[in-house]
Amino acid sequence: MQETDVLKSPEEFYDAYIFDMDGTIYLGEGLLPGAARMINELRRREIPVRYLSNNPTKDPEMYVKKLQKLGLPTPIEDISNTVVTTTNWLLQHYPDAVLFPISEEPLKRALRNAGFVLSEDPEEIDIVIASYDRTFEYKKLQIAFDAIWYYKRAFMIQTNPDRFCPFPGGRGEPDCACIVAAIEACTRVKSQANLGKPDPIMLETIMQSLPSARVEHSIMVGDRLQTDMQMAIDANMVSGLVLTGEATIPDVLKRTEEQRPSFVMDRVDRLIPQWAWDELGWTVDNDA
Repeated sequence: MQETDVLKSPEEFYDAYIFDMDGTIYLGEGLLPGAARMINELRRREIPVRYLSNNPTKDPEMYVKKLQKLGLPTPIEDISNTVVTTTNWLLQHYPDAVLFPISEEPLKRALRNAGFVLSEDPEEIDIVIASYDRTFEYKKLQIAFDAIWYYKRAFMIQTNPDRFCPFPGGRGEPDCACIVAAIEACTRVKSQANLGKPDPIMLETIMQSLPSARVEHSIMVGDRLQTDMQMAIDANMVSGLVLTGEATIPDVLKRTEEQRPSFVMDRVDRLIPQWAWDELGWTVDNDA
């Protein structure tokens, strides 16, 4: 099979569109080609649009502001990320736990607002939360080590499994998986829960807000095979991979037929069927 044979776009519209953001809708501080007109066309047709992100360094309010700045006005209820899923999961399962979040301020703020006690005292920590943390330092690793290994009272969960966060120009930044690896290396204790993609908790939360949308006729769109696409495949949802972030065609070809996305597209507005492109007069050169 040639690489170009892998590319395939939808021929119909779906009940609902669930989008990853980083690497799918935007990259860095700029919208990706065709993203604005694609979102605007879905909203014009009154098709539900929702956004998911594994990035816990922003809360939903921050995403609303970013999308607004990029020209995509978005209600806050259309956004769910690992700040939301982690907080909700802890409220459901461990509402009285003392927490040590290795994270940035958005997650800490959400946990405090939810009524949790945060602590850096290893003798009283119940749960260590590993997250995408650009302020990670040895002191935090020591606290996690003591709480888990020395006092043997805490266990670890993680906000997301991503190895890195993609940046424009092919660069990136170490993500949550690196923090998890450091803690696992010194404690020999594995994370007990992942609250981000590909865990189905994120899709389940979103689909509960869309009672008229059928799971099997809704589509998850993203740039990562191991998270976005795997979550959709596990949930029996249609999956659309865009080649504007992490994944490449060779990555797709390494997968079995059953584990490949339903669609593979070079740009996100290929989600709009070609017949609609023709009706709208869209071209690749004019993608505003």
